[in-house]
Amino acid sequence: MPEGAFRKNIIYSTIIILGPTGSGKTGVSIKLAKALNGEIISADSRAIYKGMDIGTAKPTKTEMQGIPHYGLDLVEPGERYTVADWKKYAEEKIKDIKSRDKVPIIVGGTGLYIDALIYDYQFKGPTGEKIGDFEQKSCSDRKEIKGDYLIVGIKWSAEELRGRLYKRVTQMFNKDLYMETRTLVEKYGWDNEAMKSDIYEFAWQYMNGKMSIEEAEQKCFYEDWHLAKRQMTWFKRNKDIVWLELEKVYPYVINYFNNLKKSH
Repeated sequence: MPEGAFRKNIIYSTIIILGPTGSGKTGVSIKLAKALNGEIISADSRAIYKGMDIGTAKPTKTEMQGIPHYGLDLVEPGERYTVADWKKYAEEKIKDIKSRDKVPIIVGGTGLYIDALIYDYQFKGPTGEKIGDFEQKSCSDRKEIKGDYLIVGIKWSAEELRGRLYKRVTQMFNKDLYMETRTLVEKYGWDNEAMKSDIYEFAWQYMNGKMSIEEAEQKCFYEDWHLAKRQMTWFKRNKDIVWLELEKVYPYVINYFNNLKKSH
């Protein structure tokens, strides 16, 4: 049996696929969306920025396979965008997707975004706080999930995930990344807060002869690995996540929806 449990008397109609960076969320979510007539909402605090495509591993138009994706390219790098902003945006998109008899699929690794949605965090003021500010505070209000969310987490052994991350980093360091990095620096400047994302920083140092390609890749890999560990620490606090190996996520979710159809 998978880790995690169904909440009683809940008919799940919104899917959440979460996991650490590099765990395979994008591919399986698109496959599920095609099978279930679904549409995808990104829960990734880096993917909200316009122009940051390769460095944030956004799915390409080809990879999307015609599936509508929301939550990408919402603001300019450095523009203020809070957890409350994303929560409001996601709630509106979920309502819209359901109104068209489609299945909302929320996909991402930003645990605070997901918690704000499923636990219905309430924020002071019109927009709330930035993600970095909010994460510094104690979140002791994971009491009860408010909504019909089927929450599935992708699990890997530490060794397997490290291997996936290292392979991804070495594939990302190419001329397309360098072109994207140069364009971002020229447009927004290096002092832009959003530009401090690890891969852009290391790509820029390599491009300017301050690091070898091997050193840049290694440092980027370690940044990704530390991020993945922080994400898993956050997710492990949620007892309602059903944890599955990547290859089991698709059949598990499909089986749930097939059984739901049979019972109604």
